[in-house]
Amino acid sequence: MCYIFFTLLLRKALILFVLLFLGGSFCLVGQEATKTEEVTIYADHQEKIDNKIIAKGNVEIHYKKIILFADRVELNSETKDVLAEGNVAIHLPNEVVSAESIQFNLDSTKGEIKKAFGLIQPSLSYKAESMNRIEKNTYSFNNAWMTSCSQPIPRWKFSFSRAKFKKDDYMEMWGAVLSIRKIPVFYFPYIRYPLGEDRKTGFLTPQLGYSGAKGVFFIQSFYWAIARNMDATVNLDYYSSRGVGGGLEYRYLFSEGTGGQLNAYSFFFKDNPEYENPDSAYIIRLKHNQSLPLNFNLVADVDYQSSFDFLREFDNNFKRAVVSNRRSQVFLTRSWSYFNLNMRASRFETYFSQSDQTNLRYNLPQISFGSSKIKLFNPLYFSFSSSYDSWQNGWQEEYDNGTQRRTQSIVFMPALTFPFSAIPWLTMNSSASTKFAYYFQSFKPNTKTVVDEPVLSQNYSAYLEFVGPVFFKIFRNEKDAPKLKHIIEPSFTYRYETPVASADRIITPGIFVRDHYFLYSLTNRFLIKQDKMPREILTFSLSQMYFFSPEDSPNRLYEIEGKVPAFSDISGLVRFYPSQKYSIDFSASFNPYYKTFSRLRMGVNLGNLRDNLFLRVNWFKSVNPYQENNLWDRHQINVLAGIKIPSLSIEAAGEVDFNILKKEMLYSSVFLIYHYQCLDFQAELKIFFFREKPETQFRLNFGLGNIGKTTDFLGGTEF
Repeated sequence: MCYIFFTLLLRKALILFVLLFLGGSFCLVGQEATKTEEVTIYADHQEKIDNKIIAKGNVEIHYKKIILFADRVELNSETKDVLAEGNVAIHLPNEVVSAESIQFNLDSTKGEIKKAFGLIQPSLSYKAESMNRIEKNTYSFNNAWMTSCSQPIPRWKFSFSRAKFKKDDYMEMWGAVLSIRKIPVFYFPYIRYPLGEDRKTGFLTPQLGYSGAKGVFFIQSFYWAIARNMDATVNLDYYSSRGVGGGLEYRYLFSEGTGGQLNAYSFFFKDNPEYENPDSAYIIRLKHNQSLPLNFNLVADVDYQSSFDFLREFDNNFKRAVVSNRRSQVFLTRSWSYFNLNMRASRFETYFSQSDQTNLRYNLPQISFGSSKIKLFNPLYFSFSSSYDSWQNGWQEEYDNGTQRRTQSIVFMPALTFPFSAIPWLTMNSSASTKFAYYFQSFKPNTKTVVDEPVLSQNYSAYLEFVGPVFFKIFRNEKDAPKLKHIIEPSFTYRYETPVASADRIITPGIFVRDHYFLYSLTNRFLIKQDKMPREILTFSLSQMYFFSPEDSPNRLYEIEGKVPAFSDISGLVRFYPSQKYSIDFSASFNPYYKTFSRLRMGVNLGNLRDNLFLRVNWFKSVNPYQENNLWDRHQINVLAGIKIPSLSIEAAGEVDFNILKKEMLYSSVFLIYHYQCLDFQAELKIFFFREKPETQFRLNFGLGNIGKTTDFLGGTEF
């Protein structure tokens, strides 16, 4: 088909070239030329009967910007109606149509085209029993097929009963059947295929799959290009064993930075004797940013799920499914000159599956007003911070009993800062401040019962930090050019807060802590010269704190032989960044009393998701040495790796999450894409071991030219 079409075009192009080369004033040898008004006809044979001109043999008609080729043509010179038959090709501005016959009006450029085939987009070919040119750049098709593949035998095509095509915009098809090669694979009662580069409204290619726990599932999305600054995606999820869900993703962007995204989802369970039928579940996620008058800025952040059990069972994003959090918060901020104002209302909820308990915290509201450093005279600076906070915190059962921790407080804290950097190898920062705090509620003396009795407190604090003496050495290459710089940077910090009267009556979410410590650290930095700028490629450091008043420090929760330990864990850090794509980040904490590591963490990044090869490793271990078999002990590893093989048109990725502490797999997945020229196959296998009943999911998706893929609302795009 493509060979015949391009041969015909080549022949007509050669004829047109000769005509243009001769200036259009001569006809080909053996042809007759007729010119009537603005119509010029070239043909092997012509005859005229009244207003009808009949031309046969290599017919060529020129009218305005239209050129028509055919074996036989009947033309009405008054109405400009044309009947063309046999190897017909019509050239319109930016359009070429080939067919067996055409009934066409040269003035209106409307008409019927039978047995048509050709290209209507640079990458869109078609063949139709008949098509009508409704208006400029708009056609209707009957019993046709189309594809964006360029092969003689296309990899895929849509066959349909009727369609409407609008150039550079869309093709609407009714009764469409998608065939891969010659095999029908899917039926669409209606589909809208987008054309051009702009976003288009229409259905995305569906996602099919099977889950051992949820049965066969079908996911379909509809994309709505509302305007240039907003769009929406509507999602339908069908699980044969569990029920039906629907979702909406709405994105918007307005002037002056106002914009955001809303995600809403609801799931309706079907009756199933094998499961306890839960109530319908829903999810709402909102991120909104808005500029307001008087240079205020509003930020809203909502992530709310009606059921943590639903999230754990249905959310296909592993990292999100295992974290049971709800949050709702609104910020109002303004900054000017040296000052900043922040107001927040928030609600945080965390569910702990190990203990089957929920912790809640409210801030209604939280207001802070403060300043950055204002120079009084060199080198003395003044700053202040103030706040009003009304909060509640506790477990759900404490809220039910009315015994949650709650208070309102007003705090004002002015500070004087004295920085010193006159010596190149030594930096000193010092400050002195006082804190005035008024608490509207307090603990009843010698109890943890909250009572409406105010407490006023005042204390002072001092802070002193030395960075240095700093030593460095520069290593040079054979040409005496700087190659590597090694910096040794010790630091010492002392902080002291005076004791607080009635500290045992002050309500805090956790424990009351008073700072009185000495922090010492040693940091090594290695820098190279890159693009005439220094870049740090390796850093390692060690640090530890000594608490002068351990009974008021975070260590107060632990005892060794009846004494609170005075030393903190020794913290170490190693960061190696040889380039932007490669890095190793390792940190550890060592407990000097039990001679064991209380925390270990390592992150490895080799390449990124866009590279042909990438690897990410995250390993984490946390153990409380003061308590055996602590509920919060963790030891897990996550590995994510991917590879692209352009020569084979294959992309693959895999992820594994393993609980080393319990020696059990939590999650694994394999992701594969095969680019079959103009067709993409996407397959994914996921196994959720952490669920009450381990679940295996397999899903398949495909891409067709300009039609995007349906994504999983409950999982998102992980790779």
